[in-house]
Amino acid sequence: MARAENKKAAPTATRLAADIARILRQHAKLTQENLGKKIGYTGSAISAMETGAQPPSEEMLLGLEEVLGQGLGIFREAAKYIQLDRYPRQFADFALIEMTALTLCSYQTMVVDGLFQTVDYAEALIGGGYPPLPDPRVRGLVEARIGRKTLFSREPIPLIELILEESVLRRVIGSPAIMRDQLEFLIQCTHERNVTIQVLPLDRGKRGEHAGVRGPMKLVETPEHQHLVYLEPQDEGLLISDPAKVSTYMQRYAKIRAQALGPDESMGLIEQLAGER
Repeated sequence: MARAENKKAAPTATRLAADIARILRQHAKLTQENLGKKIGYTGSAISAMETGAQPPSEEMLLGLEEVLGQGLGIFREAAKYIQLDRYPRQFADFALIEMTALTLCSYQTMVVDGLFQTVDYAEALIGGGYPPLPDPRVRGLVEARIGRKTLFSREPIPLIELILEESVLRRVIGSPAIMRDQLEFLIQCTHERNVTIQVLPLDRGKRGEHAGVRGPMKLVETPEHQHLVYLEPQDEGLLISDPAKVSTYMQRYAKIRAQALGPDESMGLIEQLAGER
């Protein structure tokens, strides 16, 4: 009964990988203990994976690929989809698009974009949200969010732009020390040749124009050169592909970028605020 309940509770990709592993293990006439010894895990760990009680780690999937995969790459491919299972449901579809994006442009008004968050900042943000989440779920979401950073060094290398409202940099999440580390990490990110960070100053509205008042957005270009917009209001994910609507968002983003401080001036402001922390 517990086995069935665990399988039902596990996300789809995790269930599928578990079933494939069990079928191939049985076909190879291996017990859970035998398989565990071959890949460096206990029989209990293999059982937990097969019942869905514990999703397989990337290391376990690599071991399963070596012993059971028959050179087909089944478990290496499964790792990508199991990673998606760890994201909030409304973000999973966009996360798959983000993995292969050619360009990714983000405008954020409340918090640092998840792709640029430090572990401590993400943990404070997710753990301090409402409704409260169990500690294991918080850890899983943080790990999934930090795992997205492979995008920075992926081949082919993507172009990544981030525009932050100045209020994001001044809003303390977690503690002043956590915020200082977060600001310093943003400074480090600006040293990457494919990354640009700009700040939209607090007094932008004093000039009579503020293109960013309608809230945050993400623009993405796919390998097929399709342009999409992703919005995430109040834990709801909205992916927009209509060309006319996408064009409007792209124009608005371009105006926000033009109204923001330049990259060098933005880095100077971030450095100043990091020193104040």
